[in-house]
Amino acid sequence: SSGINAECPLRPGLEKELILEEETRLVERVGKKVEAGKADTLQLAKRVNDYQKKLAETTNKIMAVVAELSMVQAESMKLQQESGDRKAMVEDAYKRLEVGLPPTEESELEWNRMERAEEVRAQRKVEKQKELEQDEQYLVPGGVTTTAEPRPNAYIPDDHAELPIPRPYGSLAPFKPSQPGSTMRHIRKPVIRPVEI
Repeated sequence: SSGINAECPLRPGLEKELILEEETRLVERVGKKVEAGKADTLQLAKRVNDYQKKLAETTNKIMAVVAELSMVQAESMKLQQESGDRKAMVEDAYKRLEVGLPPTEESELEWNRMERAEEVRAQRKVEKQKELEQDEQYLVPGGVTTTAEPRPNAYIPDDHAELPIPRPYGSLAPFKPSQPGSTMRHIRKPVIRPVEI
């Protein structure tokens, strides 16, 4: 610096100007690097954000697939358990059949229920047939239906000497007493007293 001052005595501030220029250039260079670094940092931040977003989406997809897989595994285990239970039930049914028992208790109950239903159907059929016969019995000659009960006018003899052909009663025909009326509530039942001998 003393050499520069010796060579240029007229310009004492020249050294300061040169230093200022050098610093300005260095500041501009550093500023450009900082601007370039800002752009790079911005691009890098955008890329990091994109990667984080993709990572979050991939993580969500993996969690969804894992959850679905666990559901399928649970369903598979349940179906395997049911399959084992059914195989055991079939084996038990074969063993029971070999002994002569019904395959399962449920099938025995179902069979009993079906038999009862068949009996009820047969009973209803018989009752319907009886109703039809009674309806025919209440037909009076001429095609008119009556609700009065038919009066017996003949009997079948019990002796085996003759054929069981109905014979008319004659003057000794039995009678059917009428139903007791509402005035029966006023009549007391007789008190039966013991007979003393």
